[in-house]
Amino acid sequence: MAATDIEKIVSLSKRRGFIFQSSAIYGKLNACYDYGPLGVEMKRNIKDIWWKSMVQEREDIVGLDAAILMHPRVWEASGHVSGFTDPLVDCRHCKQRFREDEIDEKFLEKRQCPRCGTVGSLTEARQFNLMFKTHMGPVEENASVVYLRPETAQGIYVNFKNVIDSSRMKIPFGIAQIGKAFRNEITPGNFIFRTREFEQAEMQFFVKPGEDEKFFEMWKEIRINWYSRLGIKKENLRFHQHGKDELAHYAKAAFDIEYKYPIGWKELEGIHNRTDFDLSKHQEFSNKDLSYFDDKTRERFIPYVIETSCGIDRILLTCLVDGYEEEKLENETRTVLRLDPKIAPVKAAIFPLVKKDGMPEYARKIEKDLRKSFMVFYDETGAVGRRYRRQDEAGTPFCITVDSQTLEDDTVTIRERDSMQQIRIPANGVRDELRKRIWE
Repeated sequence: MAATDIEKIVSLSKRRGFIFQSSAIYGKLNACYDYGPLGVEMKRNIKDIWWKSMVQEREDIVGLDAAILMHPRVWEASGHVSGFTDPLVDCRHCKQRFREDEIDEKFLEKRQCPRCGTVGSLTEARQFNLMFKTHMGPVEENASVVYLRPETAQGIYVNFKNVIDSSRMKIPFGIAQIGKAFRNEITPGNFIFRTREFEQAEMQFFVKPGEDEKFFEMWKEIRINWYSRLGIKKENLRFHQHGKDELAHYAKAAFDIEYKYPIGWKELEGIHNRTDFDLSKHQEFSNKDLSYFDDKTRERFIPYVIETSCGIDRILLTCLVDGYEEEKLENETRTVLRLDPKIAPVKAAIFPLVKKDGMPEYARKIEKDLRKSFMVFYDETGAVGRRYRRQDEAGTPFCITVDSQTLEDDTVTIRERDSMQQIRIPANGVRDELRKRIWE
């Protein structure tokens, strides 16, 4: 049985050290989360796979790491200062706040609170800007206002000329970035699905006007197929095309890759045709030339942009949901996290069968050797069956056991998480066996 309740994922995440509520000892900070020992490893693995596929394996994309704090005019040019808002309504009775565009029409007609049910209790909507505002320097005044970036894309646009001049890239090409973004969401929730601090992985692909639709279709297919590298089931993914009433002000076309979460089909990643909106706006507001000159055609133009945008935190949640299973065995139900070995936080656990007869020392030697190549975990506490179950919950794909036969012939058992099958191999071949099973 897969996860049908997000609370099961929340419980597992805390129990096994994937994700903790931020500032929990002080009563928590809403919609902010900390990544524990397993969570931080899994998150790093996902980022590495994204970066490898989007930058390392492609000659037409380069990387960038722009600053979180940017000149406030950047956000005026992008439209975030004036238009990055959600309609906020309050219930006068229960004091709850809601986004008006997420309330069912039957409640809005009566101005009825969807939480407490009081008719006529909803206030009129007022626009709420989602950007976090702060001040740079010692004095808090209007001239010192800066914002925590609500997206990473603008850092790419303002560095467009820098990248072209320094790397000699030719259109079509892309710039990729992974980094923190911040949004003061009115209604965050559903664990790490929507948070106020999150990590984005975005790529802006610059193309010649008129060729944008071809590259838009190309990136749609590349991105939805990428999720198979993480082991996510294809039947849980689909495209959702934005209608005219859904399109952002900068978009000519937009598709979401949606995943079937316990809370329903929701956005996992967005692919957008942003036309020349962003570079044109930054050219206008900065008075700097952001056009591109094509040496072959002798044309000068503002490039169109095809954007792929996803959240690392949401991808991690998706992998947890997709891999979670409660499997009924003969005498018990085991909770297993069927993570793809490439993203599993720990690749292998090493067990001595008992804590005597030289087995712990032998197991420690294997652990020391494997740590040079993999994240591994050593455990000698409790019955070996319980140790297996703990690793099943943590998503560890392989368990290596040192037993009495190991001391006789230098072989160990490798147990595979999903099938629970075990094979026996020479101890000096464990590293090569793991490398083959994880990466090939």
